[in-house]
Amino acid sequence: MKAGLRTVRLDLTEPLRISRSTMTTRDAVWLSVEHDGVTGRGEAVTSVYYGLDVETLQRLLAAAGAELARFPDPESALQALRTGESMSEGNPPAVTAATEAALLDLVGKRAGSPVHRLLGAALPPVAATARTIGITSPAHAATQARSLAAGGFEIIKVKAGTPDPEDDVERVRVIRDAAPRARLLLDPNGAWTRAQAEALLPRFADLGVEAVEQPVAPGDPEALGTLAERSPLPVIADEDAVDLEDVRRLAGRVQGVNVKLAKCGGVHAALRIAGAIDGSGTELMLGCLTASSLGLAPAVHIADRARWADLDGHLLLAHDPWTGIGGEDGVVRASGLPGLGVQEVGAYEGMA
Repeated sequence: MKAGLRTVRLDLTEPLRISRSTMTTRDAVWLSVEHDGVTGRGEAVTSVYYGLDVETLQRLLAAAGAELARFPDPESALQALRTGESMSEGNPPAVTAATEAALLDLVGKRAGSPVHRLLGAALPPVAATARTIGITSPAHAATQARSLAAGGFEIIKVKAGTPDPEDDVERVRVIRDAAPRARLLLDPNGAWTRAQAEALLPRFADLGVEAVEQPVAPGDPEALGTLAERSPLPVIADEDAVDLEDVRRLAGRVQGVNVKLAKCGGVHAALRIAGAIDGSGTELMLGCLTASSLGLAPAVHIADRARWADLDGHLLLAHDPWTGIGGEDGVVRASGLPGLGVQEVGAYEGMA
């Protein structure tokens, strides 16, 4: 097998502000793996929070691609990756996830099968996805909410965590008024103290918020579990639920865990987490980073296994260089094409 890299810049349609940062652009590194004239691709994106810059991703993905050359075919490489044999110890989960995605794409294309079928699903998964509204003015939030509701979005995720919590309450109130039938999710990204969360969550419950992600700072899962037991809203762990061991500690204590493939290490790692929480009372949310359709596609192929799907990262881009998973109408759909089922849109000009 032969591997290659390409780096592109992904600009957002508008700045996305969350409690800890504001993002306007993100770089993506595409890994291609070729064998017998067939090519599979995967994507990893930069992240300040996870400590991944372009140079780090390029170096680690190049090393991962070189390591694949020792396998006779992508099928054996994929099997080795599943068992933890083919990746350098200590690789970031995002690198493992991108490598797995390229192999799944390649194996699926060679077999003439979409990825979801390789994973045991007969029909292409279809799921309503949340669409994120960042920390912004109430007027702009209301305009966005009305537009999303008119466009078919049934779930709106609202970012929170401003210095004055009353700003968050007002933003949720105007979004509720603008989109009265929408299911609302709230995400402070760990910005609140425990006392703030206990005071605010009943107010958001009264506004019809369905669930809240990581209301308090990560690092104290016991405190998060205690808060979840008392909360009038389901609590979904995100930053406190990175890998399988984290999730096992929280299973049965929180109502949900947000699993991102770049956070846990890919599709098979996500499926192991789903198996670990099955029957525990803790349900699966599938989340994402801001990325292209290539980066989102692996999660879409397992989206029907989650209670909540938050797979809108590609919808935040000014130009998505890939197509094939939909979402513009509020619903993501896995393609029936072989592999990941995404296709590059012409010659992309956002090369970094």
